[in-house]
Amino acid sequence: MTITTLIVDDEPLARQGLKVRLAQCPQLQLVGEASSAHDALEAIATLKPELMFLDIQMPGMTGIELIESMLERDLDMPLVVFVTAYDDYAVKAFELHALDYLLKPIDEERLGACLERIDEQLGQRDQARREARMLKALAELAGVSIDEMQQRLDRGEAVTGDYASQLAIRDGSEVSLVAVEDIDWVDAAGDYMCIHAKGVTHIMRKTMKELEAMLDPRRFVRIHRSAIVNRERIGQLINLASADYLVRLKSGDELRVGRSYREKVKQLLL
Repeated sequence: MTITTLIVDDEPLARQGLKVRLAQCPQLQLVGEASSAHDALEAIATLKPELMFLDIQMPGMTGIELIESMLERDLDMPLVVFVTAYDDYAVKAFELHALDYLLKPIDEERLGACLERIDEQLGQRDQARREARMLKALAELAGVSIDEMQQRLDRGEAVTGDYASQLAIRDGSEVSLVAVEDIDWVDAAGDYMCIHAKGVTHIMRKTMKELEAMLDPRRFVRIHRSAIVNRERIGQLINLASADYLVRLKSGDELRVGRSYREKVKQLLL
């Protein structure tokens, strides 16, 4: 994972020195630099960096004032590491939720510790974003607000009402009961559904829409207009060269993701 990075310092030599140091960090991708807080605002709006190394003492507007201005205007905020020759502002910096505070000249060991904190913080942020995408997708499936969906999950309730624990599948005069948890995937064959479970294919007369409504979306995901997959059986989501996706099950079976389902599948699985 590369971390897009912006350097903000009014001193050219300081910017160059930091660029040299950061060039040794393969996880950082320098996308720009700014010599003033005003230039930094434009760079942040245009480049949308994930991380900013920010000097404090700058003419016109200090680094502290830049962050205060962004917070007041509710602008998207990158992670901030203050870099300064003075330790007088440390308390104020951390009040503004700075990730770290480095003193010039930057010590190699101290920079290494800072990078570890950056990796950890971005990992937590990515996890939070994945959880938010999952919550949004589940809320859309259930037709409720995100707040209502969160409350249901907090209470341990089913996402959208009651779901089948087993399917009754008729074959002539016989009826087989298939446990929902045993289903690997379902695909459509005309007006019939092929239920693949434990290596056996059962044929069920049902529409895909009817069957989908019976299955808990926390466990099953529709990946195509004619395919539903048990999420626990998914081994890989493969990005093809054509920008299409392929779901490879743990059994080795492969199913193509329909284009209209691609974004929702990515939100649920990535």
